[in-house]
Amino acid sequence: MTHLNITKLDASSADFDRQLRNLLVWNETDDLDIHQRVLTIIADVRKNGDKAVIDYTNRFDHRNISKAGDLELPKETLNSAWEKLPVDQAQALQASADRIRAYAEYQKMQSWQYTEADGTVLGQKVTPLDRVGLYVPGGKASYPSSVLMNAIPAKVAGVDELIMVVPTPLGETNELVLAAAFLAGVDRIFTIGGAQAIAALAYGTETIPAVAKIVGPGNIYVATAKKLVFGKVGIDMIAGPSEILIICDGKTNPDWIAMDMFSQAEHDENAQAILISDDGDFLDVVEQSINKLLPDMERAGIIKASLSTRGALIKVDNLTQAADVANMIAPEHLELSVADPETLSAHIRHAGAIFMGRYTAEALGDYCAGPNHVLPTSSTARFSSPLGVYDFQKRSSLINCSQAGADTLGRTASVLARGESLTAHARSAEYRIKPG
Repeated sequence: MTHLNITKLDASSADFDRQLRNLLVWNETDDLDIHQRVLTIIADVRKNGDKAVIDYTNRFDHRNISKAGDLELPKETLNSAWEKLPVDQAQALQASADRIRAYAEYQKMQSWQYTEADGTVLGQKVTPLDRVGLYVPGGKASYPSSVLMNAIPAKVAGVDELIMVVPTPLGETNELVLAAAFLAGVDRIFTIGGAQAIAALAYGTETIPAVAKIVGPGNIYVATAKKLVFGKVGIDMIAGPSEILIICDGKTNPDWIAMDMFSQAEHDENAQAILISDDGDFLDVVEQSINKLLPDMERAGIIKASLSTRGALIKVDNLTQAADVANMIAPEHLELSVADPETLSAHIRHAGAIFMGRYTAEALGDYCAGPNHVLPTSSTARFSSPLGVYDFQKRSSLINCSQAGADTLGRTASVLARGESLTAHARSAEYRIKPG
């Protein structure tokens, strides 16, 4: 394999900000053709329900379904998949599920209220969503970890019914995915995928119940469909390619760092892996490690394409400057491979997940550390957060006025409502003011 050319940047150069912006640019332009095709599928499913879903499933997944009931997998199938798992896989799935659940328990929001001096009670009532849809990719892709990460927080939140959809091309199911669904407490599974599955979850059919929110990763058709049904239902996010940013002080084994970069670059050619260091010689040594280790990687072609087009080695003057660059990037995954990660993390404002210290490989977070691996990408960590229990809970405001409170608040509301020329508002409040 030829030597890999990876972009090298220096944060002290006058043109650095522009170079960094160019590196981060992700041209996921809206493909109008895909957009139109997805709109057509959604409209068809809304109008024709089960029939449309069956037609698309037979066409796209090469199935031979004749009635809608055949789209649902019996509960026993999940149980059987779990019981047939090899012991090592069962133990690993169980350990991961236990850790994800333990972490999620800490995230639960609680209802609260307080009483004012005049007896008025104000508060917030927290309730789980009634029903959630979970999209799981099918075919060659097998992501049991993603099933656990999406389903367990929903169940910890108290979601009554969790509906999973997973395409099964040629009728082939993935046993590991079904076992994870069993372990996570998924209630029903339909073997459908693509935009038609998203439409069915959003609007409901005769057989597939409508949900309040749709979560889970998928291809461009799934992502486009999620965008288009948002508003009818909630969605988790529109995820871009996977990203890792590593800040290293030059004291970590360079092979470790190279492999950490590979761990995200192997996802696909558009994934992004960036290393920042205040040690220029270390950047050179890591580049040597990359070229030494790459030929033996199973997905070497994908890793090479990713690192060549979107990867980078960035030289900074010091670790504080490294944190500034990290905040500009707002990465999905941030490794602080330094002697004192706690001090450095105090300077980090924008990151989906922060992996602290030399021994914390990002890959542990993907599978079993406990915190969720569904994270904001494409710099959206500037304003959004990892998936969690709170994404499956909603808040209602509570207002319980005492008679005295209605008098006091009514006078204020009256003035403001009349100022807005909304006299029915004003009079509604004034009816409850004490006369005199």
